[in-house]
Amino acid sequence: MATIGLLAGIGQLPVEFLRAAQRDGHRVVTVAVTDGAAPELQREADVFYYIHVLKLNRIIRTLVAEGVTEATMLGKVTKEILFKQMALPDARALKVLRRLHNRKDDTIMEALVEELAADGIRVPDQTLYLRALLPEPQVFTRRRPTAEEWADIRFGFATAKQMGRLDIGQTVVVSRRAVMAIEAIEGTDACIARGCALARRGAVVVKTAKPQQDTRFDVPTVGMQTLQSMLAHDGAVLAIEAERTLFVEREAVIAEADRRGIAICAVTQEQAQAPEMPL
Repeated sequence: MATIGLLAGIGQLPVEFLRAAQRDGHRVVTVAVTDGAAPELQREADVFYYIHVLKLNRIIRTLVAEGVTEATMLGKVTKEILFKQMALPDARALKVLRRLHNRKDDTIMEALVEELAADGIRVPDQTLYLRALLPEPQVFTRRRPTAEEWADIRFGFATAKQMGRLDIGQTVVVSRRAVMAIEAIEGTDACIARGCALARRGAVVVKTAKPQQDTRFDVPTVGMQTLQSMLAHDGAVLAIEAERTLFVEREAVIAEADRRGIAICAVTQEQAQAPEMPL
């Protein structure tokens, strides 16, 4: 039985990974790196620790002591930690932060991957045990997007790809081919809340992978929290990039979307360029 590490942020995705890896016979050493990690992690992990993400040396020393040579980073860890004094970084974290030439998502994650590698810990493809969560093109809900909403999906998809190319974010909120919000440091849920509130009602939320997406980290993910953020501000449609976005809690999300009249679909980049809805 191989021992693998899980550096877990907020959300259900780390739990899905833990269970999938254990089903494959692996021993999973889980380190929750931020407050708010799912309680199932502590109950179900073979070994569980809570170590703040800015205590980098302790995290790596713990993984090495547990015999971990491969670790996956999953779950939300807001970049606000780097811009607010939410915890005191240790010397190793300070060294990593000082050598960053910028604080974009990919730059930060690449630096963490390099630091883990320095101690013999490899970071694999995040989706290695989660391929079942990458949906094919389809409309999941009873309600299908209207022609007007499909036009917003096409516009939002193209916009999200441009934002991803600049490593700004993966999510945009649009209404009548106008951008209401673009995901930045505040994260997906705050972007959705802000954009849907500005649109007042009927907003379309689009989430895509970056054109240069590194599947070792930050693979786009949606789930119940995504839907709840939309519902709180009368969002109408959630569109994700097929085969490149992880969809967690799928059955529960679809059931709630059907109950509330929300349309959810997955489209490929090629389909998003079609003038009429291809699904």
